[in-house]
Order: sequence, then structure tokens, then C-alpha cells
Amino acid sequence: MPGAKFHSERHQVQRIGWLRAAVLGANDGIVSTASLIVGVAAAASSKGEILLAGVAGLVAGAMSMAAGEYVSVSSQADTEAADLARESAELASDPEFEHRELAAIYRKRGLDEETADKVAKQLMAHDPLAAHARDELSITHITTARPIQAALTSAATFTTGASLPLVGAWLSPVGQPMIVTVSAASLLFLAMLGAIGAQTGNAPVLKATLRVAFWGAAAMAATAGIGMLVGTAV
Repeated sequence: MPGAKFHSERHQVQRIGWLRAAVLGANDGIVSTASLIVGVAAAASSKGEILLAGVAGLVAGAMSMAAGEYVSVSSQADTEAADLARESAELASDPEFEHRELAAIYRKRGLDEETADKVAKQLMAHDPLAAHARDELSITHITTARPIQAALTSAATFTTGASLPLVGAWLSPVGQPMIVTVSAASLLFLAMLGAIGAQTGNAPVLKATLRVAFWGAAAMAATAGIGMLVGTAV
């Protein structure tokens, strides 16, 4: 329509790639480092040993998160590339079959036979590989794998998350006060993380907050119990 105005929409699903890696990294950083600190502190170690264990956990965790995200997302990217290469070859060898295949997909989605055939023909005339990638393989610019982005996001957010309980441990005296301070502060940070992640993704805030805080508390309780048992045995 002449003179029609279009507005740009930003849907929350566009954030799914980096948001997933960011929330996972920060959550893992807080939980793993806080649990490590609480467990070592419960074993009645010195403050230097506790902080050293926390820093070692931060460095190892950040590297592990980056490597793990890069490897896993690279595997996804390799699979996507292989599927696209195969689809490109099929389009070159038998375009008519690929046209019928695409039209059948649109018929299953509710279009009548004539409309589905026209849509498939027009989309394949414009960019056949993109049409099949989107509608047959479910590969789009939103869901496509980005290994480097995932790795850097996870490493950075893990480091940020792990730094929070480390600061709490550094400011607290050794023993029960440190355990209480680190646990309480970490649960607060986890609740904030859950709320921020839910808000960013436009999801229910309370549900996300309680879920993150619950599992964080469970992890810290488990490691504190192990630390107390080890400390008593030693």
C-alpha cells in the first residue's frame, strides 16, 4: 500500500542466544564459587586457603564455561552447515522435488494447495536455500549457532558471578560468619539474577527468581554439609 508505514518489532526470542549463555554463566559462577567457598569454610580452613580455592574455582570455571560453550555450540553450527550444504545440493539436483516439498510444508500449516504452490514458487525464486533453511530445517538468523558469542558471554558472566561470593568471603571473618555471609549474599545475587533474566526475556519474574534461588540454596547446603563432614573427620 502506498504511503504505508512499517514499524520495527523486537521480540524477546531474538535475545535467546546471548541471554541463555549469560544467565547460565552468571548462575553457574555464583553457585559453584559460593558452594566451593562454603564447603571449604565449613572444613575450618584458613581465610587464605578459602580465597585461594575461590579464585582457582573462578579461573577454572570461566575457562571451562568458555570451552564448553564453544565446543557445544560449534557442534550445532557444524550440524547446521552440513544440513545447509545437503539442502543446497538437493536444490541443485532436483529443484522440482524441493518445490513440492516446500509447498507440502505450507499445506500442512493451513494454506490451500494453490496458495501453497504459489508461495513456494515465489520464495524459491527469491532465495530457495533461505526458504528451505527456515521452513524445512528451522534455521533462522535468530536461532543460528554463534560459538564465539556464546563462549565469550559465558566466560564473562561466569567471572562476574563468581566474583560476588569471593568479595563476600574476603570481607567476612573465617568460620560461621563467612558461611552465613556468603550464603545469604549469594542467594540475594541469585534472586536478582533470576529477576533480571526473567525481565529481560519478558518471562514471569517470581517463578524464575524462586527457581534460581532454590537450586542455589540446595547446592550450597550440600557442599556445606560435605565440608562439615570432612572437617570433622580430619
